[in-house]
Amino acid sequence: MYDPTVTRRRFMGYFSALGLGGTLFPGVLYALHCENNTPDDMPITVAVIEQAEKLSGLAFTPEQREMMVQDLNEARTEYQEMQAFPLDNEVAPALVFHPDVRGRLPLDAHNTTRIAVLPKMVKKPSDETDLAFMGIRELSGLLRRREVTSVELTEVYLRRLKQFDPELLAVVSYTEERAMKAAQKADAEFAAKKYRSLLQGIPWGAKDLLATKGYKTTWGSVPFKDQVLDYDAAVVEKLDAAGAVLLAKLSMGELAWGDVWFGGKTKSPWNTALGASGSSAGVGATVPAGLVGFGIGTETLGSIISPSTRSGVTGFRPTFGRVSRYGAMALTWSMDKIGPMCRSAEDCALVFSVLHGRDKRDVVTRDAPFSWPLNPKTLKIGYFNEAFEADYPNKKADQESLQVLRSLGFTLIPTPVPKGFLPGVLTMVIDIESAAAFESLTRSNAVDKMVRQTKDAWPHVFRVGHLRPAVAYVQANRIRTQLMLAMDNLFQEIDVLISPSFGREILQITNLTGHPAVCVPNRFDPLKDEPNAPARETGSISFISGLYKDDQALAVAHAFQSVTDWHKRRPPIGR
Repeated sequence: MYDPTVTRRRFMGYFSALGLGGTLFPGVLYALHCENNTPDDMPITVAVIEQAEKLSGLAFTPEQREMMVQDLNEARTEYQEMQAFPLDNEVAPALVFHPDVRGRLPLDAHNTTRIAVLPKMVKKPSDETDLAFMGIRELSGLLRRREVTSVELTEVYLRRLKQFDPELLAVVSYTEERAMKAAQKADAEFAAKKYRSLLQGIPWGAKDLLATKGYKTTWGSVPFKDQVLDYDAAVVEKLDAAGAVLLAKLSMGELAWGDVWFGGKTKSPWNTALGASGSSAGVGATVPAGLVGFGIGTETLGSIISPSTRSGVTGFRPTFGRVSRYGAMALTWSMDKIGPMCRSAEDCALVFSVLHGRDKRDVVTRDAPFSWPLNPKTLKIGYFNEAFEADYPNKKADQESLQVLRSLGFTLIPTPVPKGFLPGVLTMVIDIESAAAFESLTRSNAVDKMVRQTKDAWPHVFRVGHLRPAVAYVQANRIRTQLMLAMDNLFQEIDVLISPSFGREILQITNLTGHPAVCVPNRFDPLKDEPNAPARETGSISFISGLYKDDQALAVAHAFQSVTDWHKRRPPIGR
């Protein structure tokens, strides 16, 4: 969900530098007063209040501090009572975030899905490696004509996972028994000409924060490495209903940060000297290597886009609230999103077509229509000209990608992205909500057992999150509202915005506003001038559309991929 390679502005306690007001949150006072996290009966004093003022950039008089002492001691007692109240990770706050800031989507919007593509009729390749790299429509055609069985396909992917995972470190748990039962069921249905979806019989991999009954769901974290949740996540339920075959639980950076988990560091199949980035690291590593048919990742601030870029995946982050998060680990309730990571934009569209829709178990979910395919020539396309004009590593590849789009007949409109809304600062929302989501880890000192113990890791961020003033969190979300309004105005002028994937804080902006994005590969620079050499650098470009217009971003990305082959290239691992 969160990736450390995404540049973000942090501030370590001195809110006056941000120009934000603050309040003396009792947790701040308590933490300053005590040398550890163990509650005691020592009172909050005037001296403690004076020190706490520095965190909020405020200054009170001695008389004002004296007046505050009794109330703050009472507030601390109240907060201690709250700490004793049982709260599982799945319990969301009463404050519900909706990206549709102007209410443009009707509350009774229909959850219509129109899929007007059929399985592709191709011949079964003689080489099982070629079979493993096929797209969803190709595999669906082979399965429906029974040129290959789901059991056979499942066995192929299992063999490949077991062959290459020692190098990639991408598998947390195999769901082999479950997979074989699902594959046998799919084959029986194919024999009876009972068709569920284009995903029927196709093996997939799940980021290991999706609950899967009967198997561990570890969240990549030492404190949870033996956790078994006795139910299936909504995404798992929907893919089961579509007839897909869950093959494995795939690695994620510990508690959804980066590519390091309790089993090691997941590697990129393009260059095993590099991590796969995160936090959807295992999906990012296995999909482009042809080890699963497709995968499901999650994003809060780059955890689909970043590993997709590093490993050459087509990653799709849907509009916030389009896919149910029931049964998925919560990190930041107002920013967490679930989406497919596949070999093409079309594959992403086909997976998304069975995932989206309202789920009463996740109150942020909304219904909205989805159509595939969609004619992109009817869309007005903008490009983030200021970001493309800057100096950055992927500039040459991105400029060439823009030319490809122009050659397809698209008129690209220079489009400025709203400035001045402090998107780097606003990502404090992640620090504060995640600290709340995992408060018990911090207070029990279980965070000390986590793999990474640096400033750029959750244990430190959780501790800092406890000291951030509550007023700063509210003010950040008020500024966020203004950013959402500005981005809504932008998408009244265009349908799709093309941007460098990491250009000028676009990743922070669109994750805060909840806009959908499709990230497609557009560069693999080899270490040597050899076709089989590992990649030194990989690159991507992103297509962003208006809220609930996910099919529009996917359609333009698909048009780009229809005349390029970046998404078809195979990495050294798996080819």
